[in-house]
Amino acid sequence: MYEIVAREDFSGSTFLLEVKHPLLAKATNPGQFVIVMSQADGERIPLTIADFSVDDGTVTLVIQAVGKTTMEMQQRCVVGSALYALVGPMGRPSHIGKLGKVACVGGGLGVAPVYPQARAFKENGAYVVGIIGFRNKDLIFWQDKFEKVCDELIICTDDGSAGIKGLVTDGIHMTIDKHPDIEEVVAIGPPVMMKFCAEATRPRDIKTTVSLNPIMVDGTGMCGGCRVSVGGEMRFCCVDGPDFDGHQVDFDELMRRLARFRDDERVAMERWSRSENCRLGSEEPAIE
Repeated sequence: MYEIVAREDFSGSTFLLEVKHPLLAKATNPGQFVIVMSQADGERIPLTIADFSVDDGTVTLVIQAVGKTTMEMQQRCVVGSALYALVGPMGRPSHIGKLGKVACVGGGLGVAPVYPQARAFKENGAYVVGIIGFRNKDLIFWQDKFEKVCDELIICTDDGSAGIKGLVTDGIHMTIDKHPDIEEVVAIGPPVMMKFCAEATRPRDIKTTVSLNPIMVDGTGMCGGCRVSVGGEMRFCCVDGPDFDGHQVDFDELMRRLARFRDDERVAMERWSRSENCRLGSEEPAIE
């Protein structure tokens, strides 16, 4: 059992959990992920590590409640409670080379896992441009953390309520125009966002690294659920990734596979919602 020592809610659906696990914190590197079970009979879900502290012995996860398991975690995971299982770190660490200039791009929930990479590049001597995107100003989080590790920070919002009005790809074009010597772009977010980030850098032949988070079961390469096509060859995100060359990833295939179990997810969500309504209507007290 892994104790939750801190929680922060960024919005109605996005929340942060800080979990006590000294050995995991000591072993973690930027870009890696964990597989989490919130309870004994729960689903195994992969979550990219958003931050970690060796001194505090903690790892930080940022989660968006979009389905049955994550909504259940949003309701039940409070300070003082514990996760049933937390396995990791898994996946290959991101390659943090000696670069002159790098752009770290995060969209929505992808803002959280790109932070450790931005910090690592800065600690390794790079000039770091952070580009983070949200739908509106009310959804912005960790601006202060990025400002501490980035030499420049561009905030993009869909409605223009903060920063520039536009997508993170607009921020990429601004950065490339201002810094034609950018050596690498690291992009993390929804697949469609990463796809267009890769297309934005392709004409300039700028190395573009993306972090993939497909359907995953065991995290050891045995189940094959996380397979993706990269450069025309099959790769497994859990053991070959999660970082890949964005110019080589078949994003269209990835998005089709992610949508394959949408009906099953809807049924699971409806079943859980009904059981929660029955429970809340009983004498059993709700978890706050």
